[in-house]
Amino acid sequence: MTTVTDVERALLAWAPRELAEDWDNVGLLCGRAEREVTRILVALDPFEDACREAHERGAELIVTHHPLIFAPLRAVTDRDGVGRTILFLARHDIAAINLHTNLDRAVGGVNDVLAETLGLREVSVLAPKVAGEGMGGLLRVGTVKETTLTEFAAQVKERLQCPGLRLSDAGRSVHRVAIGGGACGSELWDAHDAGCDTFVTADVKYNQFWDARELGINLIDAGHFETENPVCEALAAYLRAQFPAVTVLLSKRHASPIRFL
Repeated sequence: MTTVTDVERALLAWAPRELAEDWDNVGLLCGRAEREVTRILVALDPFEDACREAHERGAELIVTHHPLIFAPLRAVTDRDGVGRTILFLARHDIAAINLHTNLDRAVGGVNDVLAETLGLREVSVLAPKVAGEGMGGLLRVGTVKETTLTEFAAQVKERLQCPGLRLSDAGRSVHRVAIGGGACGSELWDAHDAGCDTFVTADVKYNQFWDARELGINLIDAGHFETENPVCEALAAYLRAQFPAVTVLLSKRHASPIRFL
């Protein structure tokens, strides 16, 4: 019998807690640790639609990248989305596990998958947070065949299925690229200092586009969901390999809440 604890232990062996930021919240956040698991739903976000899908598809566990509980809770009621989701999961005896910034850094995690999806070669880890085997840093740096920013941006948009991109053109061709899935705009200077001509990330602030222009580095904001969602396939594949007797499903409902006109 596979339990929630078994799954949590296997996931944390891949992406140890020590890799997570101090402010983060990872692991089992809702549910019974010894609950039997025969079916798992994998999604990027643990929001109401994905949790309802888990129930409808018979999953006892939902595994996500983003945490269900992030800020400290003062109440759990049906007056907000997090409270409704926790109550729904508890009512249907569904557990929720997440790997967040620890999966960003883990070998084979968010940023390795993003680098592979964008076709980067000679990929290396930039500034590892923790030394030791299997302990990755945050950003990945690699190369692509030299091309224009317009051509590279079109490839990013296609490969990540982005509805749109925001970018700053430094007037440079693209060859040495840094990537950081999700909100990594503050890592812009590290990408520049590593000799990169281009940085792909998400949730870039207005002033960071100006900073990129000043530094002379191309900057592409490809969207938070779009830069992180590819890891869901890797999560599902890992769980299938670890627990062949368990059915692992990918969410059909999770999607970015952002729409472009």
